[in-house]
Amino acid sequence: MPAASTTLRTLAVSAAMLLTVTGCQALDDAGRAMGRADIVNDLATRMDRALESTYSAEYQLPGGKTATISQAQDPARSSYEWPGGKLTVTAEATTRCGIKGERTTCVLEAPPAPNAKPSVVVFSAAEREGLITPPMVMGLLTAAALDSAAVITQSDTTVAGLHATCVDIRQNADAFAACVTGEGALGSFTGQIDGEPVELALSRYHEQVDGSAFDLPPGADVVDRRPATS
Repeated sequence: MPAASTTLRTLAVSAAMLLTVTGCQALDDAGRAMGRADIVNDLATRMDRALESTYSAEYQLPGGKTATISQAQDPARSSYEWPGGKLTVTAEATTRCGIKGERTTCVLEAPPAPNAKPSVVVFSAAEREGLITPPMVMGLLTAAALDSAAVITQSDTTVAGLHATCVDIRQNADAFAACVTGEGALGSFTGQIDGEPVELALSRYHEQVDGSAFDLPPGADVVDRRPATS
């Protein structure tokens, strides 16, 4: 299991150990009462499982813009595309593409270590671009679950035709809302990251991925910084 995924699961389990089943409760599919720690652990498990899945998810951003997460297995590949940039991780390279003026430049660097999960590399790089990612949302949710003063309200909805569990978090002056689908994909997020408002919503979800999702943008300038092999 990838390190980042294991960390999420550990944090969620820690929340379950520290919190009692009090306050706001929900019912799971089996009808049993769920406390907020149970909800966090359930969402962590879903997202953890999604890191091992093949899917393509398109997100609606403010201003009519979109972002896309694509993952495929055997071989493991991942891609995160947003307005003005793209990051792709395959067994051959970690590729970062950006637009400057009218030109798109892609820089190829060494691929992640053989035991690293490509999706974890993608999410880490996307977060450095100021984008919200599933692990980031899970970290925020787990931190809130460990805060005894936080108010966590659970609800259910449908996002892009998929059933999703949603949580509304109130922590003093801070607040955010997030939904996670039954497949483990991030369904939506509304809140602030580093003081900046962030919002996205899943608009399309497919359990297949077009191979072109991992290709370089057409006409891009390519800079290959991978170590030379003998």
